[in-house]
Amino acid sequence: MTSLNATREAETHHPIDIVEQLVEFNDWTFDRRSNEEMAAQVPGSWCDYSLYFAWNDEMEAIHFTCAFDMRVAEDQLSRVHELLALVNEKLWLGHFSIWANEGLPMFRATLALRGQQGLTVEQTEDLVETALVECERFFPAFQYVIWGGKAATEAIEAAMIDTVGEA
Repeated sequence: MTSLNATREAETHHPIDIVEQLVEFNDWTFDRRSNEEMAAQVPGSWCDYSLYFAWNDEMEAIHFTCAFDMRVAEDQLSRVHELLALVNEKLWLGHFSIWANEGLPMFRATLALRGQQGLTVEQTEDLVETALVECERFFPAFQYVIWGGKAATEAIEAAMIDTVGEA
């Protein structure tokens, strides 16, 4: 992801406007559903990721999700929940969960902005970059469990192997 490096202005902008600037700058496909919601598609190494941003005026917080393009079947939920626990132990920011209605694995985070001037471009870049890095890092583990039928511990060990060099 390329940094937007927008100049700071004295006036504050609506948080979804800031998100839209970042999305447009990176030339990602997006849908501004309302003043409080935006969805975008971002290409990754493993799949296209679905980003979703929602602003809550009352809480003065922005909620963010980054969903994988894979579904979790009902009979796989116990293994995936075990994987979620193992993966989430390794994260500093945000967490992974399953969107129950759709069975989608996703990275989730919320930024509380009460008392702030608003959402900054840098915060938005960090939020998206963190999600994409963690999704790319753990996608293989979810794939091993969901498509490969592996145990969560086996999948996390395989996904955490650091490769050296290039093929």
